[in-house]
Amino acid sequence: MGNTKFFAALLIASSAAFAQTVPGRTPAVFLDAPTTFPIVFTNSIAARSARPGEPVTTRTTQVVRLGDGVVIPKGTKITGHVVAANPFVYDTTPYAKQNASALSIHFDSIEVGHRAVPLSVTVRAVATPVATEEAQTPVNHDIDLSGVTTQIGGDQRYPWNAPVTNNDGDVVAYSRRGGVYAHLIASDGCDGSSVEVSVGIYSASACGLYGFDRTSAAEVGSPTHPSTLTLVSTHYSAKIYKNSTALLEVLPQQQTVASR
Repeated sequence: MGNTKFFAALLIASSAAFAQTVPGRTPAVFLDAPTTFPIVFTNSIAARSARPGEPVTTRTTQVVRLGDGVVIPKGTKITGHVVAANPFVYDTTPYAKQNASALSIHFDSIEVGHRAVPLSVTVRAVATPVATEEAQTPVNHDIDLSGVTTQIGGDQRYPWNAPVTNNDGDVVAYSRRGGVYAHLIASDGCDGSSVEVSVGIYSASACGLYGFDRTSAAEVGSPTHPSTLTLVSTHYSAKIYKNSTALLEVLPQQQTVASR
């Protein structure tokens, strides 16, 4: 009986070791809060032309390290789809209240290895291509030639120094290992965290829309309606341009297993 138990244990251990070393095998990935994904949109999505089901493609802009030691590299694909797209149509009736244009997208999954990990996230912040470019362009002028950049949300990133500071001079993030990492700071309805997460070109307190003209976010993702972003405007057809960026935050108490 003793030998039987010994060989059974040995077989289980060997099988586990084999499963971890099989070439091309992707281990299960668990996503839980706090985890963030700084992303860039690789295609434009416009309420004027998009159709429900149309694919949405984004990629991560820096390395993301999960709590279990799994590293998700920069450039990892995050895919989604258009949920609804209603263009803006101007009502010429005198004193008419204009009907809002709405663009709603859903983030479906992140590709890890050759598997898709379903996402349950809130969209913490979104920035237009112009706001995104400004955050990566050094502020060079006659007074300051240091090459300092301003994160989306206002924090200052110095090219020669690891700490990232806010307007009060407090260190709120660190630039290292190919990206910027911070403890999220609660602001304008966004929560905070005491665990270091990836923020990319975003401030630790970044929250909401940046650079959008007369457009608001009617929905950003919640436990009851996760992973959905809805932009509305009563002046234009809502649109997310190619090279816009966003900061996704995994919702609390979500445990998602990689699947084919």
